[in-house]
Amino acid sequence: MRTPSLDIEYKTPEQLTKMREAGLVVASALARLRDAIAPGVSTADLDALAESVVREAGAVPSFKGYHGFPATICSSVNEQIVHAIPASTQVLREGDVISIDCGAILDGWHGDAAVTVGVGQIDPKVERMITVAEDAMWAGIAAGARALRTGRGRLTDISAAIEASIRGAGRYGIVRGYGGHGIGTEMHQDPHVLNYGRPGKGPRLVPGLALAIEPMLTLGSPDTVELADGWTVITRDRSTAVHVEHTVAFFADGVLVTTADDGGRERLGELVTTVAGVRSS
Repeated sequence: MRTPSLDIEYKTPEQLTKMREAGLVVASALARLRDAIAPGVSTADLDALAESVVREAGAVPSFKGYHGFPATICSSVNEQIVHAIPASTQVLREGDVISIDCGAILDGWHGDAAVTVGVGQIDPKVERMITVAEDAMWAGIAAGARALRTGRGRLTDISAAIEASIRGAGRYGIVRGYGGHGIGTEMHQDPHVLNYGRPGKGPRLVPGLALAIEPMLTLGSPDTVELADGWTVITRDRSTAVHVEHTVAFFADGVLVTTADDGGRERLGELVTTVAGVRSS
């Protein structure tokens, strides 16, 4: 079922459960990539590993071939925010920070998540910013889960919670324009989920929704530039950026973070669904 205005795809509980399986493939791939990140490793090496993990699970990379994108992951290093193309010439060095975005399709359903990882010992300010981004993502997910239970929640309740979490943690650039999205039988669907804004606006948060929540922060200006490759987005002032993401499914009694191994239980507690047939680990 789709709404006529935003073309939002609402799923049945059974369909959301299928999305969990795709999410677990993404979680497995990101775990393997996190372990492989080290000085001397190229982003092309990481891409090859990600594709191997996804295909061995019987899934298909979401990104590869998407509007011509040539790889399984986006591998954004330092001032690169999102959508950077893996390359054998992009070799990680001690002190770098890399954001890896990965998606997988299993039985027609998508999972999408991203992590930011330091290469060896990194600047404590950047390490702190990674934590701030992760905390903001979980704050947004929790706000969405609580709003779902009231029956009165709106999409920008998530956006406002993300922004409030970031603003309360320090002075960071919140990247403008880019953000999360609906997800399901396609990787990018309505609605667009910004990481800032006032609460109480947009479509209602109801069972059947699935959203990718993904804060993007910088140590400096939030202004961006897209490079000539037509994909890579960097900070205009070349300050370091971070990007984290999880896919979240909305059930009648709570949410399930489909791309988290524990379904979000550690961070969300009783806000996680107990619907029969959905694993939380």
